[in-house]
Amino acid sequence: MYKTEVIEYSPKAEDMAKKIEEKSNEMLNEGYELVTMSITGTAKAILVFKGK
Repeated sequence: MYKTEVIEYSPKAEDMAKKIEEKSNEMLNEGYELVTMSITGTAKAILVFKGK
């Protein structure tokens, strides 16, 4: 099973990286691994997770 999460507007790279790390760790605790991600032109990130 796959799950998609969106990281909201975060224009600074350091802030975006921290939010991605936090969400990835949260999802790992729920049994999902980060498969891929994409950064949009509007400074949002789309993260795709796969259930273990």
